Amino acid sequence: MQDQTLLLSRRSLLRSAGWLGAGLAGSALVPSRLLAQPSPEEMYPAVTNLVYDYVASGRLPGAVAALGWGNGAPMQIARGTLAFDSAVPVDLDSLYRIYSMTKPVTGMAAMILVDEGKIDLDQPISDFLPKFAKMQVQVTPDGSITDLKPAQTAITLRHLLTHTAGLGYSIIQKGPLKEAYEAAGLVPGQASRLAIPPFSGVKTVPSLAQFADKLADMPLVYEPGTRWSYSVGLDLVGRIIEVVSGQDFDAFLAERIFGPCGMASTGFRVSAAMAPRLTSNYFVHDGKADPIDPGATSVYLDPPAFPFGGAGLVSSPRDYDRFLMMLAGGGQIGSARVMSEAAVRLGTSNLLPASVDLSGTWVAGAGFGAGGRVGLGADAGTYGWSGAAGTVGFVNTRVGLRAGLFVQFMPSSALPIPEEFPKSVLTDISAMKKAA
Repeated sequence: MQDQTLLLSRRSLLRSAGWLGAGLAGSALVPSRLLAQPSPEEMYPAVTNLVYDYVASGRLPGAVAALGWGNGAPMQIARGTLAFDSAVPVDLDSLYRIYSMTKPVTGMAAMILVDEGKIDLDQPISDFLPKFAKMQVQVTPDGSITDLKPAQTAITLRHLLTHTAGLGYSIIQKGPLKEAYEAAGLVPGQASRLAIPPFSGVKTVPSLAQFADKLADMPLVYEPGTRWSYSVGLDLVGRIIEVVSGQDFDAFLAERIFGPCGMASTGFRVSAAMAPRLTSNYFVHDGKADPIDPGATSVYLDPPAFPFGGAGLVSSPRDYDRFLMMLAGGGQIGSARVMSEAAVRLGTSNLLPASVDLSGTWVAGAGFGAGGRVGLGADAGTYGWSGAAGTVGFVNTRVGLRAGLFVQFMPSSALPIPEEFPKSVLTDISAMKKAA
């Protein structure tokens, strides 16, 4: 496997229809008579065909699409089983490794603290983590880690949330800096008990505090605020949340987001009671799918080194839909107020520094909010991200649409279903609009 196996191949995903293209955000809400249709398969034939085809063809053991509007219950389009060797069907309560779909959750947790006035978006993070006060930058990105220059700009929370802090990522960087990250244990993720790059032979540091301290010793790849570069920024946000809130990061998420949203199946570890619902993850190559993390023996049954705010959560389609429902509801779900409407609006808006260079990046032509891609122009209102095992999750706050795809395979570039899913949703919504 290549070094980027455990990172989503988002370049193709983010090119596809601008997540949902220009057609959704500018359209009127779908009429209630259509939303009341009893059969999800009839409402979403393109999505249904996509899900069914991948399972019927044997490319995937199972797939679930969760689709919803406003505060309505999610509709399920599901086919297949938890694993190729399982007879248990997948549904809204099956468990999936969502990897980088963790980032929007961490981003919104940070926005709660911003809204409460405990940290400012443009406040230097060195106010809370002093070791980041005097950072060094590589003269040549991904080049020498000794040929450095002082950073001219302080890293802020805005930079971390939008991947513009200049930090690296062992699944992105190459050469000496990648090697330095791995040697220092700065690999905030897990995939398998098997020897699979980039995690094989790497012992991750045992706490967020140590992660932050060691990360501060590493040079930056870029001057803060100048370049969008996928990074461990959201993992570092987890440590800032700990310092600012006075709570462990995972405890903060449980108390402030998972509990109020009713996300009882979401966490950084799968309990023994929930293990029978855990899907298996597969490595897809040469037309074959080999299990790399079987549900019954998954690495997620054990506690992680620390809660990875960038890629560590396991969740269910139902739970993640509830997170998106909360965002669609302006921070409220049912009678629970999780975030203020202002915090949601800010977190799902374009937070990129005006000076940042997006050319040639995964988000060229788009914006970026608190841990997720943000649609601009006719696509305004769309916010979301995807995961290294093929999952996709997004919400359009303008029209109230929620959509999630749940599959388990790596690398996410091995099959085109992550990029086909948003297109299928748009196809079905467009058909609804014409039928209105």
